[in-house]
Amino acid sequence: MDKNLDRLNVYASRLISQKEYFVPGHRACQGCAEALALRLVAKALGRNNVIASATGCMEIVSSPLPLTSWNVPWIHVAFENAAAVASGIEAGLKVLMRKGRIPPKRINVMAMAGDGGTSDIGLQALSGAMERGHDFIYVCFDNEAYMNTGIQRSSSTPFGASTTTSPAGSVVPGQTTWKKNMPEIAVAHNIPYVATACSSYPFDLMEKVKKAAAIEGPAYIHILSVCPTGWRLPPQMAIHAGRLAVETGMFPLYEVEQGRYHLNIDLSELRPIEEYLKIQGRFRHLTPEMIEQIQQRVGEEYEKLKKKVRMTNEGQE
Repeated sequence: MDKNLDRLNVYASRLISQKEYFVPGHRACQGCAEALALRLVAKALGRNNVIASATGCMEIVSSPLPLTSWNVPWIHVAFENAAAVASGIEAGLKVLMRKGRIPPKRINVMAMAGDGGTSDIGLQALSGAMERGHDFIYVCFDNEAYMNTGIQRSSSTPFGASTTTSPAGSVVPGQTTWKKNMPEIAVAHNIPYVATACSSYPFDLMEKVKKAAAIEGPAYIHILSVCPTGWRLPPQMAIHAGRLAVETGMFPLYEVEQGRYHLNIDLSELRPIEEYLKIQGRFRHLTPEMIEQIQQRVGEEYEKLKKKVRMTNEGQE
């Protein structure tokens, strides 16, 4: 089974373009899975692509004046308005095409931000853009905290994780709220396409980006981007951590097309959540009771997701 999968991956890798649009020379940390995710996203979208990038890790590491790691049109915008700027770019391109100023061809418009710039600061702009039905892709690179400014908690920080603004101590054991389910918030806007992805599964990630680009209307992709610095794990463990997040059910890989759910990796049995938590320093303070609490929550959420898959696909097989 594993040998067949390895051969399939080798074959798939030969079909991928060798051209790079997010190029080497950036200043990301060692083992940064977010930089890998961005490279894969840019590769999947290709050259006909305009990117509006919110303030965040990938903006900082890729654009230190006068240098850049971008081989496509790219604009740095404020923390909160990447989706609004992408909406304006998409509308402007339509006008230019209608007036014959540029040829009428497919140009992808992408907005990108981290979890803070998406689920916190940028949520209003993103919600408005999805409601208006702009033809653009929004990618959230979720490293589960404000890593760029010092590892502060966000609404995407998991329960129990220790950050600089939710430190684990004798009174408060780290983050006290559960991770905001941003993909489901996007689904609630009735947009054509929503997906989760992880750079530990590169081919799945790239296929979802290509699918999002081909769909008319808003598309939202939520990418788990392991941050060795903020998660307190060795850089060489980043890919392994991403796989454990999926295999334990902490971060399921699924997509929602026109309201229909599909699990990309359907696990009959989840690995124990402790395998994922124990390799990360941000969870080292967790008690057995807290781990059990997280395990129960993950199991319940995974069953809810599987139920949605069954319900939205009844009679479609």
